[in-house]
Amino acid sequence: LIDRTAALLEAPGVAPWVLFKLDGGIDHLLIDEAQDTNPEQWRIVAALAEEMHAGLGRGDGRRTLFVVGDEKQSIFSFQRADPREFARMRRHFQDRRTGAEGALTTVALNTSFRSGRAVLKAVDAVFARDVARRGLTADAAEVIRHIAHRRDDPGCVEIWPPIGPSPSDEEDAWTPPVTQRLEQDPGGRLAGLLAATIRGWIDDGLWLPSRKAPMEAGDVLVLVRTRNRFFNQLVRALKERRVPVAGLDRMVLRDQLAVKDLLAVAQVLLLPDDDLTLAAVLKSPFVGFDDDAVFALAHGRTGTLWRALGAGETAPARSAAQWLAGLMAAVDYLAPFELLTRLLTHPCPADPVSGRRALLTRLGAEAEDPVDELLTLACALEASGPATLERFVHLASTSDVQVKREFDQDGPGRLRIMTVHGAKGLQAPIVILPDTVSRPKGSTGLVWPPDGDGVPLWAPRRDREDGITAALRQRADLRQEEEYRRLLYVAMTRAEDRLVVAGFHGNARVGDDCWYRLCRDALEAHPDIERVAHAGFADPVLRLSFGDITRRAPPAAADTPLREPLPPWARTVPAPEPEPPHPLTPSRPEGEEPAALPPFQAGDAGRFRRGLVVHALLQALPELPESRREAAARRYLANPAHGLAAAEQAQVLAETLAVMADPAFAPVFGPGSRAEVPVAAVIAGKAVSGQIDRLVARPDAVLIVDYKTNRPPPPTPAEVPALYWRQMAAYRAAVGRIYGDRPVRCALLWTAGPRLMVLDGPGLDAHARDAGLV
Repeated sequence: LIDRTAALLEAPGVAPWVLFKLDGGIDHLLIDEAQDTNPEQWRIVAALAEEMHAGLGRGDGRRTLFVVGDEKQSIFSFQRADPREFARMRRHFQDRRTGAEGALTTVALNTSFRSGRAVLKAVDAVFARDVARRGLTADAAEVIRHIAHRRDDPGCVEIWPPIGPSPSDEEDAWTPPVTQRLEQDPGGRLAGLLAATIRGWIDDGLWLPSRKAPMEAGDVLVLVRTRNRFFNQLVRALKERRVPVAGLDRMVLRDQLAVKDLLAVAQVLLLPDDDLTLAAVLKSPFVGFDDDAVFALAHGRTGTLWRALGAGETAPARSAAQWLAGLMAAVDYLAPFELLTRLLTHPCPADPVSGRRALLTRLGAEAEDPVDELLTLACALEASGPATLERFVHLASTSDVQVKREFDQDGPGRLRIMTVHGAKGLQAPIVILPDTVSRPKGSTGLVWPPDGDGVPLWAPRRDREDGITAALRQRADLRQEEEYRRLLYVAMTRAEDRLVVAGFHGNARVGDDCWYRLCRDALEAHPDIERVAHAGFADPVLRLSFGDITRRAPPAAADTPLREPLPPWARTVPAPEPEPPHPLTPSRPEGEEPAALPPFQAGDAGRFRRGLVVHALLQALPELPESRREAAARRYLANPAHGLAAAEQAQVLAETLAVMADPAFAPVFGPGSRAEVPVAAVIAGKAVSGQIDRLVARPDAVLIVDYKTNRPPPPTPAEVPALYWRQMAAYRAAVGRIYGDRPVRCALLWTAGPRLMVLDGPGLDAHARDAGLV
């Protein structure tokens, strides 16, 4: 779309006319986030602004160009954004506006309304050094200076000592891996230390000047360079210390634990003899076995684990076996979406309410998104082919579907962890940078000539590169390093009150030009730096502070109940919904019916054909003008699909028109009447569902009419079959729920007469009692 638009605005012979038409409707041109605009987008902007460079073209007012951007925050090179392009376009507009009315003015915006004085002092100190400022702006000599709007608010920046490997990290090759070691590696130890520190801040009521309130977990933003192993370690450490955390901001669906648990259940339903998968299901949130319970079931068994589970003597084993057996009984009759819904909404061995609650109780609220996305995938499967469980499991296990989570959907008060790219435009009172030692790996794969002209170049190894390829790769690496430093600038300026810079590393030493070293080397020489002790480190922490950062919120008053205690029913699992009874269908009454009228008396096929034809005519003809009814009825009866001979057509036509022409039936087919009215209700615990042939609702009464077309009409209502009385009694009871303010009367319209027979109220009452409708 961008390429085609740029080509349209630059095409010879076409572009001037297009720009002339566009120019007539453009008064002001605003380019926001200009540092992230790539060369192709700048081509469109330059073409649209071309007429502005010539001064006042229309003579009806002044037109303006307004470009907003900060080249220090250009971090989207994967979209071809480049701060050099930003500087080039600024020069382009300056040259074009020379001599035109209203020269281009550059306004420097150095005042920060976000960050406090301490954070901005640290940012200025870090980027005052040439090693950090390279690539930050197009002008290498530009001095980075910020002015704090919140000049009197306290704040601080801390540089924690980096965490490296410890002797316990070296594992004996002969030691069996039976000990969980998540927090023993440097990243795990830093994650635990950060989680404990945040928990301490919350418990101590750390005061936040920007919020004028004590700190909550949602006031912390943790920024990392990439979604690596440390990301998951920190989430786990925070959960263990009961710090509310929003979880991952982007995830691959098949990698999520909630999805793996659901797919494991599906795999067991497909192949119960898969012992390993069944063991995983038994330890999943749905069942909740621990290692000892699984070992007791599996050790010493003579067959499969499924057989051992079925023969289990403990209550948990029997409960798990019954639960899985119930799902297996339904797996051949339910689509994957319905099966997953049943699994998530019905009780499971670990939770008497639902499987979804069992998942969320163990995995947290962040499991909601992957579970919902898996349900969406199951829905999409039904539209693309046979929705078998085996096909669904294969699709979900191999799919690379990514889920991007919006943190606000988890509600406020949750700590956020995201990449620096994802945090662009965000801010938080406390920002933590734990991933500051890692560096970009350097450009790999293809390299492109300048400006994208020519063919891409590639060498399998660095030692195979020729001079041109090596120079281009060196140029790409240089630009990657420059963006690496701009990422640090973006990350540091997300903080409002506090900034914590930490790091961890393996056996390799901390590089001289990584984020951590850039920050520490700059602040170590700062005249206002303090060295303070920290319980988590042997070495002191560097702190640059301003104002009183030790203020704590006053202790909260003792909890007092704000409302009456919940009643007992609120904490009791509701009883299962009763199975609805088999619906009573008055239009299909049970029992012996009278014989059909000739000429349709040769078997069941003709028994109902006459009634269907007459019903259709009595439904449609009243909607037509009287002059058109006969012709329309003849066309309908002559349709070969009805299989009616000419004599049969004439007989049905005469009978139907006679019914509609009879003045006694005028109210039945007059204004306010409705045909084929569906009705459903639950009366005295019985479900009633049917369709009324004709309903007339008048202000004084309601009339229900049912057609009887293929029966010999009885001479009196007393001789009407009881099943017809029960049918009309059910209709009257259902309609009476709607029109409770007026009487409801019932009648049978015998088309063989024709004759309208009103059924009296006492008789209907008696049959309603017999049918259990009272």
